Order: sequence, then structure tokens, then C-alpha cells
Amino acid sequence: MHTNKLYVPLQIMIKTKTYKIPLIVGHLLFWTLNYWFVVIASDFEWNGFSYVNGSLAFAYAYGLFFNALLFYIQVFWLFPKIYVPRKRLQFYVLSITVITVISLLETFIDYIMFGIYDIETDLLVGSLINNFIFHIIYSIAGFYYILKFEYLKSEKIKQQLQEENFKSELKYLRAQLNPHFLFNGINSVYHLIGKDNVLAKDTLHQFSGLLRYQLYETNSHITLEKELDYVSQYIKIEETRKGRDIRLRYTISYKNGTKKIAPLLLISFIENAFKHCSNHEEGHLNTISIDIIEVSGRITLKVCNSFDANVATITGGIGLTNVQRRLDLLYKDDYTLDITQEKSIFKVHLVINL
Repeated sequence: MHTNKLYVPLQIMIKTKTYKIPLIVGHLLFWTLNYWFVVIASDFEWNGFSYVNGSLAFAYAYGLFFNALLFYIQVFWLFPKIYVPRKRLQFYVLSITVITVISLLETFIDYIMFGIYDIETDLLVGSLINNFIFHIIYSIAGFYYILKFEYLKSEKIKQQLQEENFKSELKYLRAQLNPHFLFNGINSVYHLIGKDNVLAKDTLHQFSGLLRYQLYETNSHITLEKELDYVSQYIKIEETRKGRDIRLRYTISYKNGTKKIAPLLLISFIENAFKHCSNHEEGHLNTISIDIIEVSGRITLKVCNSFDANVATITGGIGLTNVQRRLDLLYKDDYTLDITQEKSIFKVHLVINL
């Protein structure tokens, strides 16, 4: 079997626990009800065969057998072996040939029945035409059945592949986050060493707690309360490290702490603000403001930081590129993100519907 083809043989599919029982029961029920409705539940007469004299029961039984035969020839052979490989002319020729042969065979059996019940032989042509028409109908039904079946199955496989790609990409992006965070954290502690070793030691201890959170508590969506507590601790570490070198203002407010949020989305924007904040000698000129507010399951993040005018752009880097991709994967149309630079102020405005 070639995995690059759309069609997977029905025999393979019905071996799985998912499809085997429903398919077999469904098909048996269809053919049984078909026979019951025509032969048992009605006084239907067709082509000289009657329920009254019992001829209809036998005639419809072998007629239904030939219809089912054509149906499954289409499902198991003509569609997968001829149509799918795009042998279209061969497919149509074989389909008509098989229908014609089976129609002639059924008409021959009808002829024997005509002899038994003294039916006029001029009905033979009419019987052949009727058989041919019904066989075309059931053959077409088989074709569209397996076509629809394979389409639905291929869509399910495509969806599963998309989900696997989605998970793989998220894992890859998550793997990028830890080194990026680790780099920024080590850089923060590095600047304290020699200036204030006690503070550097305390900051390193706090940083290890944040890293532990990233490694062990962010494998799935977590509560908003935990995530914002993590963000708050990170801001405090940066506030301690920067000291009087910056003027920092931040607000974190939420009403629904049990709401779930994808972890480590907000932190990248905040990291970026501290990393790229301006470095003027006058500390009051280096400003960072952070507002995180959640109301009714809608969380808003606003981050503004000053930056040096001689820096062309600060929108690049792994952090922001990473988080934007994660937002696309996790929240699709449930978020808005605006990143702008105005004079010497860099602004981020993110809104997520949790």
C-alpha cells in the first residue's frame, strides 16, 4: 500500500476497532431492511413476480444479491484499483462491462423464472433494461459511498496531521523559551555581581524559582493566578536589578484567577521591555510601565518602555517572534496584538479572550 495515495482499502479500515462493528452492522442492516421492506412488509409486484405466489421473494433475493455485488465491486475493486490511480477510461469501460455482464446473468435467471411461471417472453427485453438501470444505480451508489467515505477519512487524517504539527510546533517554541529566558536571567545576575553580591545571590535564588516554574509547571494551560504571580516575581527581580537606573510602574489586576491561560505568553513582552529599555544616565528618563488587567475572561496587557533613539528597531529577536507565533497557534482569532514605536517609546498592546 502506498501511503501517498488518497485511498486506503476498506478492508484495512474495518479491521480497526473503530470502524469494524459499525460498518458491518450498518451494511447488514441496510440490505436486510431493503429486502424486508419490498418482500415482507408490502404486497409489491414487479416484472411479473408477485408476493402472493412467492416468486417475488426468490427473484428479489438474487436481484438484491447482484445489486450488492456491484456495490462492493465498486467499493473494493473499481474505485481503489482503477479510479484512484486515475485510469479513468479503463474505469468507465470496466464499470459498464461488469454492469452489462451481471445484468445479462440476472436476466438469464429471470428467463428461467419466466419459463417456470409461464410469463410472456416479450418481457425479457424489459427485464434486461430494468436490471441494467438498477445495476447502474447501485454501482453509482457504491462509487459515491466509498468516495464520501474516503473523503471524510482523508479529512480526519489531515486534521490529525495538523494537530500533530500544531503540537510539535508548540513544543519547539516552548523549547526556545527556556534558553531565551535563561540567557536574560543570567545576564541580569551578571550585572549585579561585583556591585552587590548579596543582592546577586538573592536574585539568583529568585531566578531559580522562576526557572523551576517554567520547567515543571507549564506543560499545559495553567490558572491565570499562577501565571500572573510568575510575571510579578519576574518584574520584582528586574526592579531589584535595575534599581534607580529606571523609573518603573506596574499594575497587575485580575478578577478570575481560576481562568486558564497558555503559559509564558505575557513574559516575553515584559522581558523585551527591560532588555531594550533606554540607558540614559538620568534614571528618570528610562521608563517602563506595565499594566495587566483581566475582566470577565478578557486579559489586557499594555507595556511601554523608553528606548535609545539611535536604535533602529527593537521588534526582532526570538522572544517576540516566538510569542506571536504561539498566539497564532493557541488563540487564532481570539487575540489582538499591536506593537508600535512612537519617537523614543516602544508600545505593546495585547488583548486575549481566555
